[in-house]
Order: sequence, then structure tokens, then C-alpha cells
Amino acid sequence: MEQFGLLLDKIDGYVWGVPLIVLILAGGILLTVRVGLLQVRRLPLALKWMVKNEEGGHGEISSFGALCTALSATIGTGNIVGVATAVCAGGPGALFWMLVAAFFGMATKFSEGLLAVKYRQVDPETGHSLGGPFYYIERGMGLKWKWLAKIFAFFGVCVGLFGIGTFSQVNGIASAIKNFFDPETLHAVTIPGLGEYSIAVVISSLVLTFFVALVLIGGIKRIANVSQIIVPFMAVVYVAFVVILIVVNITHIPAAVVTIVEGAFNPRAVTGGIVGSMIVAMQKGIARGIFSNEAGLGSAPIAAAAAQTKEPVRQGLVSMMGTFIDTIIICTMTGLAIVLTGAWQQPGLEGVQVTTYAFQNGLPFPNQVAAFILMICLVFFAFTTILGWDYYSERCLEYLTGGKTRPIKVFRTLYIIAVFIGPYMTVSAVWTIADIFNGLMAIPNMIALFALSGVVAKEVRDFFQAEKHKMK
Repeated sequence: MEQFGLLLDKIDGYVWGVPLIVLILAGGILLTVRVGLLQVRRLPLALKWMVKNEEGGHGEISSFGALCTALSATIGTGNIVGVATAVCAGGPGALFWMLVAAFFGMATKFSEGLLAVKYRQVDPETGHSLGGPFYYIERGMGLKWKWLAKIFAFFGVCVGLFGIGTFSQVNGIASAIKNFFDPETLHAVTIPGLGEYSIAVVISSLVLTFFVALVLIGGIKRIANVSQIIVPFMAVVYVAFVVILIVVNITHIPAAVVTIVEGAFNPRAVTGGIVGSMIVAMQKGIARGIFSNEAGLGSAPIAAAAAQTKEPVRQGLVSMMGTFIDTIIICTMTGLAIVLTGAWQQPGLEGVQVTTYAFQNGLPFPNQVAAFILMICLVFFAFTTILGWDYYSERCLEYLTGGKTRPIKVFRTLYIIAVFIGPYMTVSAVWTIADIFNGLMAIPNMIALFALSGVVAKEVRDFFQAEKHKMK
């Protein structure tokens, strides 16, 4: 198992090396320039349209439903566990690079949502929508690039089944439940071939698998309905408690900000030599940021393509809010909590334990109450991510198989099985596998965004010129 872990680390180092970091950042910077800093200038409009659904558009779900479905897949363990992992591995400076990537990622996410609606395929009779990078590669770049679209779709299936969608989310849920109910593993059972596990882990995997199966049977509409209830509610609850933590520790904020900025450019000065270079801080911050908000990954446009809208630019602005909410608001708050309380410096803590320490030592509540709050947030965040990624992966598989239903039913069964076995995977292996597939999925999508950046710029220019004429 140790050799397997070393092999995964080596592959991860190649996939998430400097070239991919440069590719994603350069793509975000290019698109930011081509759309004229739209993520700043049009942010108020994006906030307005985020909650105001468009009337008369084609699609399966409302624009807000599409955003919530995308957020269901992004607001998950990446916001709680992923940020902790990034800060511990790359130092506090990783949070700075996560935010830099998210700022430019807003332009990337806008472009993805725009292209998804522009090139999607909608059945006029059933209203069934299918779109995303595979279609804007095939239709936007031309049929000669269909092989690239298929590569994206293949990695999209893998990310859902082996990465973000199952193992990492379920592992985060099981770890949080175990840490709360049975931290010393006093109540354990032996599973043949796997080893000894806490009864809390076993029960949580069974209950979670049941509820995941129950929702997935209903398809995109049921996933969207569940997401529209859980995602906004849990996001508000989580943000409210982190705000309390920050207010209670407000005198430490200036020092924390200095630590984060200094750690971004000179990690050794902050970490005492534990983290070696700025590249490590950048790599961990950007990789975890992409894991969390998925800008450049190409997943969110699959949900955006299902939105009931006629205007690609409008849906692009709504999609852009996913990165703003996920990373610039929620991830920043988690990172601040971890740095403010010194949780990242505690030896022996891993994953969710780091954020749990921050909550227990930062909130003015008893430790058990703070740990319970975080556990509930993590469970619901990760649960909706599991649902969202099943939808993404099924749409990728639908594209690969030409719409055949049998492979999708088989995949759904395998997905549910992966949810069940997720808690028994090691934490480091889970996150490394997720990182690898993330990077591989991002490559064909970023190639398409570079190639179609001119289309994005033209759509933006034409749309806002038309809006000006309407106002005259």
C-alpha cells in the first residue's frame, strides 16, 4: 500500500506540475482580459440574475436550480477538508494563491457557462438538455476535435467515480462522524479483507449509501430540488458560524493576513522551513482551489447547459457566482479560521481534524457543540457534492455512449457501490486520486477555452450592446 501511495504522489506531481498551473492561470488571465474584467464590472448584475430566473427559455431546470446543482458539486469537502489540507501542506500562503486562482477562475467559469448554453443540445419535445465541454469542443472547435471531447468525457466519468464525486466526499463524511462519535475507535468491528473500523464509519456508510441511491433514482430534477433546499441553507449556516469565529478572534486578523501574504511569497519565513518554496504553496493552493470551485475543470457547464435560458451570457454570469460563493467567500472563511486559531500548526492533525480544531478553539461554544456544527455542515455539503457529481458523470457517459440508457444504469450502480466503499480508503490516497483526475479533466477543457476565447468575447460584446439599445 505504501508503494501504491508513492506511485500516486509521483503521478500527481507530474499532472499538477508547473505546466498545468500555468495553463489554468494563463487561461483565467486571458479570459479576464477578453471579457474586460467582467467578474468585477458585472458582479452586481450577476448577483441580481442569480436569484431572478429567466422566463421562456429552453432547458430542464431554472437558472438558480442549475447554479445550486453546480454549487452542490463544488461546496463540499474541498471547502472544509481541502482548504485544511492545502494550508497544512503548502502553508498559509496556499490560501492567497487559492484566492488569486479563484479571481481569474470567475472569468473562466463565466466562459464555461456561456459556451455550455451556446453549444448545448436541447430536445424540443422532452426539454432534455445535454451540454458542456464535450459539446463546445465538438461544435465550437469542429468535428476534427471530437477525440478531445471524448477524452474530456472519459475523464469526467473517472473524476465522478474515483475522485471528487465519491471517495473523497464519503471519506470526509465518515471521518467527521467518527471523530465526533468515536474518536478513540472504542466501538469497532472487523471487516474481512479491509481491517478494523469504527462502528460509526460502518453505519454512516450504510445510511449515506441509502440516501444517495434514493435521490439519484429521480435524476436531474430531484437532484436540483434537493440541492436548492440544502445548499443555500447549509452555506448560510456555515458562513454564520465562521463569521462568529472571526468576530471572536478579530484582534488576530491583521497578523493572520500578514502570515497569509508572507507565506505566499516566502513560505519558509512563516513555516520555519517546513514548506520549502513558493511553488509548493502555489501548487497546493491552486490544486485545492480547483478541487473546490472547479473553475477550468469543465464540470459546472454540464449543469449550466440544463438551465432554462435563452441567453448564454446571462447564464455565464450566474455560473460565475459559483466560484465567488464557493472560494472567495466560503474557502476564504475556512482558511482564515484555520490560520487565526493556529490549527494548521498542530502536529498529528489531518484533514477534517484541522478544521475541527479551529472550530473548537475559535468558537465560544463547548468543544462538542463546535465539533457537531462542523460535522453537520460537512455531511450535508459532501452529500450534495456526491449527487452533483453523479449527474456530471452520467452526462459525460451519455455523450460517450450516444445516449444509451443501459450503460448509465450500470454506472449509477457502480457509483453507489463507490459511495459505500469510500470510507475505507486512506485519506492521502483519496485526495491524491482526486487531484490526478482533476488535472487530467482540466487539460482538454482549458484547450477549448483558449481556442474559443474569441467566441466568448464576441458574445459578451454583442449581448451588452443589445442591452444598451433596449434601455434607449
